[in-house]
Amino acid sequence: MFNSPTRQTRSRTILVVEDEPDLATAIAQRIAANGWTARVASDGASAVRAAIQLKPDLVIMDIMLPVMDGIEATKRIVAERPVPVLMLTAHDAESDKVMGLGAGADDYMTKPFSPRELIARCEALLRRVERATIIAKNLENEKILDFGSLVIDPRQRIVTLDGDQVHLTPTEFDLLATLARRPQSVFKREKLLEEVWDWPDASGTRTVDSHVKALRHKLGSDLIRTAHGVGYAFEPPQTGVSAHTTEDAR
Repeated sequence: MFNSPTRQTRSRTILVVEDEPDLATAIAQRIAANGWTARVASDGASAVRAAIQLKPDLVIMDIMLPVMDGIEATKRIVAERPVPVLMLTAHDAESDKVMGLGAGADDYMTKPFSPRELIARCEALLRRVERATIIAKNLENEKILDFGSLVIDPRQRIVTLDGDQVHLTPTEFDLLATLARRPQSVFKREKLLEEVWDWPDASGTRTVDSHVKALRHKLGSDLIRTAHGVGYAFEPPQTGVSAHTTEDAR
């Protein structure tokens, strides 16, 4: 079941999905102290129902849940309505993180975590949603990034591979588009955090690595090249085919 919040000073509703009562309460209290409204669901099935009813601005989702696990709950929530999801995992295994990102999560944190960092991650995700709306409007005239077998439509936020549409999370799309606008150029992890996640520091470089792994899983391992010790570069899947964007004209 999900319960009511404490107070709200800004129009932000965060759905916290956590079956450990003490942790759920602590997270909800920290969210409320930050001026947002907190709703709590204790299992995956309740979370899906709550998300449909509440239409939250952000979901904090634990992976290990009764009735329905966090992976399946996330899939159903984002399929119903795009919403940023911050995944919580008790394991530091890369497979759990990639699985969560593949389900539609935008970011993850490993327990135990700092409450201050949790709020910072939430703020960054919420800023990204606002910024994505502005960017989408500014890119209304941007041309399609056509690399032959891979086509990226920034305006409609659609990616097709060999003619088939590939489902990417909002973060995965932004990461791919950022790299693809400058093919074969190496982006430092810190630069990607700044441009894609809107993070001013390098505390989440492993988040970049996990999202790259998720993209490789969906689009192929050769699409993004690792520049060891530096960052990543987009490698067009078809030699001799270049992309044209509004940036080319400037």
